[in-house]
Amino acid sequence: MTRSELTRRRFLTGATIASTAPLAGCFDFLGVRDNEIRDVLETANSLTYRVQRFLLGSDTFAREFSESEIRQPMRPNGSTNPRNPAYRALAEAEFSDYRLPVDGLVEKPLSLSLDELRNMPARTQITRHDCVEGWSCIAKWTGTPLAAVLDQAGVKPEARFVVFECFDSMGSGFLRPIEYYESIDLTDARHPQTILAYGMNDQTLPISNGAPLRVRIERQLGYKMAKYIRAIRVTDTLDGYGQGGGGYWEDNGYEWFAGI
Repeated sequence: MTRSELTRRRFLTGATIASTAPLAGCFDFLGVRDNEIRDVLETANSLTYRVQRFLLGSDTFAREFSESEIRQPMRPNGSTNPRNPAYRALAEAEFSDYRLPVDGLVEKPLSLSLDELRNMPARTQITRHDCVEGWSCIAKWTGTPLAAVLDQAGVKPEARFVVFECFDSMGSGFLRPIEYYESIDLTDARHPQTILAYGMNDQTLPISNGAPLRVRIERQLGYKMAKYIRAIRVTDTLDGYGQGGGGYWEDNGYEWFAGI
């Protein structure tokens, strides 16, 4: 990591902490209601988003590496083999029957096969995956730019977000499994490095890393890069998806905008 990258990351981390730190110890004795706490937290998250978006801009690129810098396999994490029966059936058929629906606020809803995605213009990039748990891996990703898919569908003017619905779920035992989902704004959706990856390190994307498709959003932390994509929805609101936080982990307290 360069000095400039480290400085920016420290600044972004500091901005996040600064926006929420005043909230840490004050609600237990002020008698503030849960909905009021939630409103304050949402305001802090909005401030964090605006600061990070200002610093990142819309045209900056995440650093790309040389093949010699790929020194270990891409580490699988989180879900590595979904139990969803529909996913299992697709995997057994080597995803020959897989279709990717793209709908919502679009002029022309799509249903794309893997072959159709592979026949679209592709992008290959060697980037570093930074996990919120503190580890990183460099890998080579190949896929279809999400912007090309959105252009084919024709995004309506009122659209603001892209939501990724996934085959994997979180929770087991006595907990009701919750389907994984994630979302990004249209700025990141149209960034050249945001791709629907079907290849990794010159091989077909393995199940343990998210086959048949995972999204790569190279300027954000790893939890934003949804795997096992079942459908893409274009929307003007995140209400109605999960608990409305914009992603499974965001519904559990993580930042929605995880820029690095």
